[in-house]
Amino acid sequence: MRILHTGDWHLGRTLEGRSRLQEQEQFLDELVKLVREQQVDLIMMAGDVYDSVNPPAAAESLFYEAAARLTEEGRHLVAIAGNHDQPERVAAVRPLVTQSGIQLVGLPTSEVVHVEVARTGERAVIAALPYPSESRLNELLAGDGDEGELRLAYSARVAQLMKGLAQSFRENTVNLAMSHIYVLGGVESDSERPIQVGGAYTVDPSSLDIGAQYTALGHLHRPQAVKGGGLTRYSGSPLAYSFSEAGQAKSVMMLDVSPGKDPVMEEIHLTSGKPLVRWSSRGGLEEVRRWLDEGRDARAFIDLEISLTEAMSMADIQSLRKAHEGIVHIRPIYPGLQSEDTQADRSQLPIHELFRKFYQRQSGGAEPESELVDLFMSLLADHEEETTSEGGGDER
Repeated sequence: MRILHTGDWHLGRTLEGRSRLQEQEQFLDELVKLVREQQVDLIMMAGDVYDSVNPPAAAESLFYEAAARLTEEGRHLVAIAGNHDQPERVAAVRPLVTQSGIQLVGLPTSEVVHVEVARTGERAVIAALPYPSESRLNELLAGDGDEGELRLAYSARVAQLMKGLAQSFRENTVNLAMSHIYVLGGVESDSERPIQVGGAYTVDPSSLDIGAQYTALGHLHRPQAVKGGGLTRYSGSPLAYSFSEAGQAKSVMMLDVSPGKDPVMEEIHLTSGKPLVRWSSRGGLEEVRRWLDEGRDARAFIDLEISLTEAMSMADIQSLRKAHEGIVHIRPIYPGLQSEDTQADRSQLPIHELFRKFYQRQSGGAEPESELVDLFMSLLADHEEETTSEGGGDER
């Protein structure tokens, strides 16, 4: 049978308030086309269908429509809840969709998922484990123990759950595993928030060594293999969701699997979605404006770092954003700002010089205008006069 592994759709997610829904719709169109052209029998969606436990209606509608399109002509979709999903919400429509080849698993369970593929006459058995937090497992794993003890207990519990599910594997079935967890050694991205990446909720790769022919993981947004026994991979997210993913190629995994045989795998790169790029300008505003005139990264979201010698005006900022609506961050850098005075005796400096240095640090190195320094000194003089008056002329 032919299987497609995907995950971490995060439908409804935004980028600094900018909607990504149109890009997510484009990805799902690309996915449906790929499934049809490649004659996929089974789609494994490894969690984080949505970006929040209370997704917008447009995101839910997008998922339901995509699920219906993906399961046309006898295809099957199996999706599990991730840490961003509300598990009961994901599984709530099960009675309506199960007969259509859609199986949704919200909470950890001892029941495996069975899929009958009419095209090949083969059966897939999936050890599917949705995100297994302590609350979703409804148990306390390590009492009052420290993080290290919780990590060991959590990994052992995941291993126990997976081994229990694997009892349903047979020699004449395609034996698969799927979960939404962080496996020790995985490479993270900033966009996997808010999760306990690298903390107590970490799983040793050996916990997944249950005899599955392939283990499909979700949680980490960079496509990657997991070191350990068996074939285990993260599909990664279909779109870049933070600038820590700038330059990453997004993909899905395609597998051809028969009972008792090693899968034949192919990573298929996706083309939908806007790229996230970082600009670092050492030539200041003039260089950035030249890039904009050249049409550089016209479709991208941009994180701009720009070297300056004086503070940017609001007019400068507005002109940049007007020239390219994809500019998300503008971070001025002032190379002239040095810290050579940090060891100096500031008590020896005049007040206006202390104010100037304070302003530099607060603004990233910009020089205060003389009018601003004069205003500060005037306010300071007024304050000192009021203090002297209130104190009856006493020195303090």
